[in-house]
Amino acid sequence: MKKLFTVVLMVFAGAAIAGPDMDKYNKSCAVCHATGAAEAPITGDAAVWAPRMAKGMAVLVQSVNNGLNAMPPKGMCYDCSDEDYASLIEFMSTAK
Repeated sequence: MKKLFTVVLMVFAGAAIAGPDMDKYNKSCAVCHATGAAEAPITGDAAVWAPRMAKGMAVLVQSVNNGLNAMPPKGMCYDCSDEDYASLIEFMSTAK
C-alpha cells in the first residue's frame, strides 16, 4: 500500500509541475529558435543562452514583451502571459 501511495503521489506531483506549453512553443518560438533563424539563440544550446540567462528572467520577459532585434513584440505569441514566456525561456535555455 505504501508503494502505491508513493507512485500516486509522484504522478500528481509531476502533473503539478508546469512545463512549457509546447503548442505555444511550436506556433511561435520554434519558428526562429528551432533553427537559429534571424540569429535567434537555438533551443537547447545552454552555452548560447547562458549570457542571456545571466541578465535575469525579468529582463528576458521584458525583451519578449517589447521585442528585441529581429524578434517582434510578444515573440509572435499574443496569448502568452509573462508566466508562459518565463516557462518557454526556461525550456529553450536548458540543454537537451
